[in-house]
Amino acid sequence: MDFEVKSFSGKEAEFHLEAIADLRMRVFSDFPYLYKGTIEYEKDYLSRYFNAPNAKIFVLFYGTRIVGVATCIPLSEEVDYIRKPFEEKGLDVNSYFYFGESLLERIYRGKGFGKLFFQYREEEALKHPQIEYTAFCAVTRSDDHPMKPDTFRPLEGFWSKMGYSRQPGLSAAMSWTDVGQEEETEKNLEFWVKKIR
Repeated sequence: MDFEVKSFSGKEAEFHLEAIADLRMRVFSDFPYLYKGTIEYEKDYLSRYFNAPNAKIFVLFYGTRIVGVATCIPLSEEVDYIRKPFEEKGLDVNSYFYFGESLLERIYRGKGFGKLFFQYREEEALKHPQIEYTAFCAVTRSDDHPMKPDTFRPLEGFWSKMGYSRQPGLSAAMSWTDVGQEEETEKNLEFWVKKIR
């Protein structure tokens, strides 16, 4: 079987909702997200990409099976809690393209697909003449977190090599239920930004 990356507009990707939701829940259940997902939340979350006019979803297939997904959307079309940190800093949301997630099944990591996902999304961003920056956010966890595995490999070095820099003071608050917990707690997610033109 061969690998193939296909791009979909938001509506086109809706056909793959179940597979994308399943991948999100499996990948994000690992540290550092420790996300205890539900299909109901996934449908609500993914609807923003399915319904946004300029969202794009890149899907990595191995044969007919989905093993990776990356999403992107103009920041101006994102939800309030993603746009708000930029607006509060006086930044023009119309000049940013937001990367929602980049997911790969564990056994396919380290094979260059993560770089491809960044490349494809940056190329998509450049199709919009008003876009000057791409951005994403990542959850912060303490180094001594009790659920941090010894095998955990942080991605900050990879993001830096891809041209992204952490933005001190630019962060979003999101809430979800951690694996092993029963109630949602608020998490801090820091933004990373790259100037692309």
